Amino acid sequence: MLRAADGGQCLLDLTAAFDTVDYDLLLSRLERQFRLRGVVLLWFRSYLIGRSFKVLYGCSTSSTVYIVCSVPQGSALGPRLFILYTADLADVTEKHCVTLHAFADGTQLYLHCRRDDMASTALQLERCLSDVGYWMSANRLKLNADKTELIWAGSRRCCLSLGNRGPKLQLGDDTIVPTNDAKVLGVTLSFDRSMDKHVSNVCSARFYRLRQLRRVRRSLDSGHGVGCNPRARLRHVPNRLLRCIVGWGTEGYN
Repeated sequence: MLRAADGGQCLLDLTAAFDTVDYDLLLSRLERQFRLRGVVLLWFRSYLIGRSFKVLYGCSTSSTVYIVCSVPQGSALGPRLFILYTADLADVTEKHCVTLHAFADGTQLYLHCRRDDMASTALQLERCLSDVGYWMSANRLKLNADKTELIWAGSRRCCLSLGNRGPKLQLGDDTIVPTNDAKVLGVTLSFDRSMDKHVSNVCSARFYRLRQLRRVRRSLDSGHGVGCNPRARLRHVPNRLLRCIVGWGTEGYN
């Protein structure tokens, strides 16, 4: 990210990323590329294949649905398996001299450039995005151009002299328009590299929680008996009301 401080940053969005992972491709990749064989590979096969679910509502039960693809969401292995599944993306972007950063299904492309080279850099990113799209299609994934974001970042002086948000990217029939702010792992990044927007978002969210706490203040007033202890009642208030959690900006990178 620091290398792309004066350059382009493209945040890719995948449609139902975890739900479209192909079992055969994933197991083949684990075996050939990551050398998992024997009992270990059988563990992963047993973990992935043969899963099913059904819905119970009242006294009624739906028919059983067998899962033929995807990695389990909300699991510890799910994001790791997805990163292994998309590991070849690094080779695709490296051919275009574009830096790739992946966190689960959140994928970002970074490219440093000078202000005078933004047009050629945009073409470079377009070619890279085109190859990434072809690779994803070949691996049962779908790049969602509508939610893919582009931000050209630089110093405040550079952005003011630029006069606009930078060149657009063409991805097939879709046009990716640059934005002033983009959210990366819970942190709002601005085109001028300031944290003003992020701080404003965090403060707004915390003030909302504080207002919610004010609404239940009377329930926390001291009373009689053990059950009326204010501190005991505060233990039942969610931690999000009491702590200012910045999110990935602090917890994810510390």
